[in-house]
Amino acid sequence: MFWFNDHVDTYVLAPVATGWSKVAPTRVRTSVSNFFTNLRFPIVTANDLLQWKPKAAGVDVARFGVNTTVGVLGFFDPASGWGLERHDEDFGQTLAVWGVPSGPYLVIPLLGPSDVRDAGGLIVDEALAVTPWFVDSYILVGAGVLDAVNTRSLVLNEVREAKRSSLDYYSFVRNAYFQRRRALIADTAAPGVEQQQELYYIPEDATPEPEQK
Repeated sequence: MFWFNDHVDTYVLAPVATGWSKVAPTRVRTSVSNFFTNLRFPIVTANDLLQWKPKAAGVDVARFGVNTTVGVLGFFDPASGWGLERHDEDFGQTLAVWGVPSGPYLVIPLLGPSDVRDAGGLIVDEALAVTPWFVDSYILVGAGVLDAVNTRSLVLNEVREAKRSSLDYYSFVRNAYFQRRRALIADTAAPGVEQQQELYYIPEDATPEPEQK
């Protein structure tokens, strides 16, 4: 499955993302990423509350209000400049806080690395997203494709360098995924806009390590 996803990325997603990066300036792509991040407000806020983080939930409500109005439907992020810190929560993290173990590592078709706990969390997050309840499915699919292409365009160099420098790319992606998830669960990760829904969840400090034979 990893081989399949990597080939889809190499021959479809990466070329399309490269073309998108050539016609859309970084500022435009960042604004598109801001828009989709803003739409995650129900998921993040609900999981804030489920993890008993009422202060964080209040901040996220305020962020949504500011970025949706002053930030023009979320395309801009004035809330961060006003000291309203962005949070990145999902139901997989909530399950971890509740003590549910991660389970085996998984690679989900097209979605990439995960584990049993986080894969189950995706189902709940989909229900919390709200938008599927009143937006036609074909619009959601189109929006999802745009989000994936735009997100991939923001990490072209990072993924290229990871593939070039790692001796075992599969192990590197797996280790980087678990490293990032641990940081998010512990609230020590502060990913930038470009890393919100990164295809392979590669954090900046994940340096490739040679595989021990």
